[in-house]
Amino acid sequence: MRLNSLAFRLFATAIVSTMLILPVAGLLIYSVYRQEAEEGFDERLRQLLTIVHADSIDESSSEPGTPGQVGEPLFFITHSGWYWQIKPLNGAPGQTKASPSLANFVLPSPFEEGIEPDVQGTRWLDVLGPNNQPVRIAETIYAFGEDSSGPQYSIAVAGPLDWLEARVASFGTQLAFALTLAGIALVAVTLLQVRFGLLPLRAIENGLAAVRSGKSTRLEGELPAEIEPLQHELNALIQSNEEVIERARTQVGNLAHALKTPLAVITNEAREDKSPLAQKVAEQAQVMRDQVNHYLDRARMAASAGSLVRVTDVLPVAEALQRALERIYHEKGIAIRLDCPEDARFQGERHDLEEMLGNLLDNACKWGRRSIRVSISVRRPELRGASPRLIVTIEDDGPGLTEDQRRRIGKRGLRLDETKPGSGLGLSIVSDLALSYRGRLELGASRYGGLLAKLDLPAA
Repeated sequence: MRLNSLAFRLFATAIVSTMLILPVAGLLIYSVYRQEAEEGFDERLRQLLTIVHADSIDESSSEPGTPGQVGEPLFFITHSGWYWQIKPLNGAPGQTKASPSLANFVLPSPFEEGIEPDVQGTRWLDVLGPNNQPVRIAETIYAFGEDSSGPQYSIAVAGPLDWLEARVASFGTQLAFALTLAGIALVAVTLLQVRFGLLPLRAIENGLAAVRSGKSTRLEGELPAEIEPLQHELNALIQSNEEVIERARTQVGNLAHALKTPLAVITNEAREDKSPLAQKVAEQAQVMRDQVNHYLDRARMAASAGSLVRVTDVLPVAEALQRALERIYHEKGIAIRLDCPEDARFQGERHDLEEMLGNLLDNACKWGRRSIRVSISVRRPELRGASPRLIVTIEDDGPGLTEDQRRRIGKRGLRLDETKPGSGLGLSIVSDLALSYRGRLELGASRYGGLLAKLDLPAA
């Protein structure tokens, strides 16, 4: 998954969203649970306070008595964290009474600390209890007498805060573990979803590759409804491309017939007249004929290069040229060594490949002494989406060329040695053809002393 890919963007967005949403949701759930736990803890203290209060009051007595069994066994275990205490206030008669769990410790009174009661008349205080254990105290004030002017007593119940914190912490740990598993599951599901959701794009990529390689002329297959219009548009583009190429070829053919016939008539008429004017007309007509052929060839090459579905196997073309040229130059004893993979394919017309290889090989055979080496390979693209390249290297063991000669040799019609047959158009044609296919021709020094010609062309 590349950093600039659509899959990575979707996946990264999902991860960021998960990392933001799950912690926020966890904090909300944790705060709600903590609030519920604290309210439940306070409700438990309030219930125990009501039981202790009810069990300690005797209307026939002027002071509270000792509560009996209040439904909490931890009141009888020393320093268990659960305590009750009845304490006289403002000089009221009687002694402080406490649960066995409190031992000799005396709980402070929220009333004496100046804490106001809540709507239910209960005062709350968090303090350190026995053994510096944090406890929460719930207190109610009971006064004997109808007008509440009688002696007052503090009736208090305390519970351990660390028990509450332990429950909240345990829930927080479980919640964090559950959310982590949920986050991992969501990331895995998102990755699967991205891969599955983008599979149609891979199908389009493979389909276009099949079109470019000549295996198919249309983008076939059933695609999702969202991508189906793209499929139709691409097929329409391919069809339009073929129609444009066909029209261009037709126009080139029509132009060739329209120009060549009048030029042939002018040339024939001028040759029958031996005057200087007629000779000049014949000479210029021949120049015009060459120029027309040149530009018509370039127009045909441009139309061929624009095709999406023209593919040529390289090995059969190279082997046919090898056999033909070895027979032509048999007297020189020329041997052409060919190294070409079977799967090498040229993205273009067979005729154009024969034209380029034929000119370069013929030139090498003219100047070579004994051996011509042809190496053909396919260079795979380093970047995703880039096209492969067909690299053709032809080397001979002839006299070679200087750097200045190599610079001038590609000019149209230029010949460095008039003793060799030819028109001087071979390398110019090869260079023009290569450029029309968005390729190039390079000349250099061969390892065997002669000329090195390197063609870089699009591969299928």
